[in-house]
Amino acid sequence: MRKIIHIDMDAFYASIEQRNNPELKGKPVIVSGPPNSRSVVCTCSYEARKYGIHSAMPASHAYRLCPQGIFVPPHFSEYKEASSLIHEVFHEYTDIIEPLSLDEAYLDVTKNKKNIRSSTLIAQEIKQKIHSRTQLTASGGVSYNKFLAKIASDWQKPNGLTVITPNQAVPFLEELPIGKFYGIGKKTEEQMVKRGIKKGKDLKKYEKWELLELFGKSGSYYYNVVRGIDNRPVQSERTRKSIGREETFSRDMTRREEILETLEGIAEDLEKSLRHYETGGKTVTLKVKYHDFQSVTRSQSLNRPVHTRKELMEEALKLMEKTEIGYRPIRLIGLSLTALTGKNFRDKSEANQLALFPD
Repeated sequence: MRKIIHIDMDAFYASIEQRNNPELKGKPVIVSGPPNSRSVVCTCSYEARKYGIHSAMPASHAYRLCPQGIFVPPHFSEYKEASSLIHEVFHEYTDIIEPLSLDEAYLDVTKNKKNIRSSTLIAQEIKQKIHSRTQLTASGGVSYNKFLAKIASDWQKPNGLTVITPNQAVPFLEELPIGKFYGIGKKTEEQMVKRGIKKGKDLKKYEKWELLELFGKSGSYYYNVVRGIDNRPVQSERTRKSIGREETFSRDMTRREEILETLEGIAEDLEKSLRHYETGGKTVTLKVKYHDFQSVTRSQSLNRPVHTRKELMEEALKLMEKTEIGYRPIRLIGLSLTALTGKNFRDKSEANQLALFPD
């Protein structure tokens, strides 16, 4: 049976800002651009979360919820440096590490470098070393699979450590509120609650075919995890699936010339990424968000991979004609490439990951 640890740093970006500036300790810190801009919240301190603020929320809305909040611009070089120190700690115990973000990772310690039999003891040591070297706290979850370890790490935040043994798993999951299940989002939770599925024990009453009928492919996942079944291995390398970038304008944009100039810059950045990863993409996607927050995407799949800024712009211009750019004001534009080809490119760390459309 596997021994899996999930480590999740506590309010990572905000905690680093509070560590670097002691005057911010105990105060509602919001890592974001200015509240009068179109920035979104990267993260916030636990003091700010009490006001209902969360990541991806518009900074302007965060300000309305907490006018006394302290808005701090993100310092990603600081965050990456701290993340590197944290990963050094991980590697003292195992090289089977699956990063999910700069501040979160799975570790398989079934066989570990220190030959410690207790995964709980390893998690305790990791938490202590992280705090000693970074002055930051982390929460840990320990179990026999990734799903349970992930839930466990969130159970006693901040600075918590929760262990779910094989004997505890099923009773724990039966009483777990359905919204706490990792992989069940708000919309799915609403659908389930309407059907009387409020806890794990309610979900467990459904047969697999019923869940497949109600929720599609995800139904199989729900059927398994509510029974404590998750056979996914911790993957120390993950195949990149997409490369993309988007830009949010400081004001609604209508002039095609300015929009094209922004697209050129995005395409140039993507060309650099493609060159770095020695890859190309066969599917080009253009994303547009209009002034009223309506989002549309337009895609084109090609017989050959795209590698250069020029090729990207050729496809982007064609896709633009399938939108209302130039007729309706837009607030955001983005480009991405999927169906990547080329060398067997792999992510070595989360710090290198590029989301399809990162904020």
